[in-house]
Amino acid sequence: MEFEVIEQTYPESFRQDLTDELISKINKRQSVVFAGMRRVGISNFLRFFLYHKKLTSKILGDKKHLFIAVDLNDLTERTLPSFWILTLKRVLDSAENTGFNPKTIKSIEKLFLDGIQSKDSFMLIENIKMALNKIIAEDVYPTIFFIRFDRITEAASAEFFANLEGFKSSTHNKVSFVFTTSRGLNSVSPKVFSHTSLSLAEFEIFLKPAKPEDLKIISGAYIKRFGLRISTEAENELLKLTGGYVQYLQLALIILNELEGKTIEPEEIEDLLLNDERIRLQTEELLDGLTSLEQELLHKVSSKQKLTEKEINEAKYLIDSGFISPANEGFKIFSPVFETLLNNKNIKGEGNNGKLELSKKEHLLFSYLKNRIDQVCEREDIIEAVWPEEEALGVTDWAIDRLVARLRKKMKEEGKFEIVTVKTRGFKLIKTN
Repeated sequence: MEFEVIEQTYPESFRQDLTDELISKINKRQSVVFAGMRRVGISNFLRFFLYHKKLTSKILGDKKHLFIAVDLNDLTERTLPSFWILTLKRVLDSAENTGFNPKTIKSIEKLFLDGIQSKDSFMLIENIKMALNKIIAEDVYPTIFFIRFDRITEAASAEFFANLEGFKSSTHNKVSFVFTTSRGLNSVSPKVFSHTSLSLAEFEIFLKPAKPEDLKIISGAYIKRFGLRISTEAENELLKLTGGYVQYLQLALIILNELEGKTIEPEEIEDLLLNDERIRLQTEELLDGLTSLEQELLHKVSSKQKLTEKEINEAKYLIDSGFISPANEGFKIFSPVFETLLNNKNIKGEGNNGKLELSKKEHLLFSYLKNRIDQVCEREDIIEAVWPEEEALGVTDWAIDRLVARLRKKMKEEGKFEIVTVKTRGFKLIKTN
């Protein structure tokens, strides 16, 4: 039997404590901020929470809920008008997919069409409020999940957060929000967010790397879905090396799948992961999300040095997010793979003395751009060309931008081509001589 969302196959016990906590907050109409290291598995958990049929019936209880998933990866442009249009569209989609009264759906559809035709942010915001109130009028409690909220924070302002707060007041607090970010709303937009009501972030939950039993559920589902042949010993080694970090696990299973049935011994897996460009790039993305002080503290933990009381306070995000955890009167780093690459000075690409020596991903990107020289290449098309094996998992803007930056640096040394950024769309390659 095929499932559209693989997380539907998970048992109801998956991340049980987290599930119970989120259910409790939603039933009380409280807003929640999910924070955690980049690509640690927040989206994986929310897909389980939102689409698991048995779990959904358990969540409903005595109240009727409507879960509205607004994945900001779907933004055509990272601007506020695009954000409001996407939000209103997902309100309409959710109403249509949940079997609401046809008159209610028709009314929300008109609000959406009027909003996009006007292209006026004020009208879009007011139409979202009216759409939510039409849902509430049917005795249904809407919860909006803003997934990958980091994508819009550069455009966020105090007025933007005030408008979100306005959704709560206009619905008499019957709407609630779930935000997902890497460091929490205060850290994402501290200057503007501090001037707005903190009720948007009244509860912050850090999602740490998965426990072994939960990671094994994820691993088992992917192994079954893709028909991988992997021994129990090899799977256990994979779980140990990835340390509960879901993106490492998913990439590792892709790597094994690409071997097309070749038998891999458990002791070979570590080298396989450490030498893969995707694993290295993901590690670089994790480190890029940390401050220089936090990176220094990670190196200190890795070298088995004891943190002072002051340093433990400075390492609050590292502890909250699960980068490090208590062990043997000190701390340990969550993943052996991450720790090894953390200490590897060659994680970041170096120059090539004028020779255009490219990694596999750099070569794929260069070939794609060169075949379309002087043409704008959209981000979505670049993902399809460069990361076809990861497209279903989602590829971050950071990963695209970092790969472009690496290639740009190497091409600058060679001096024949240049990559031009086309704002809100993508990139194009031009000749420099």
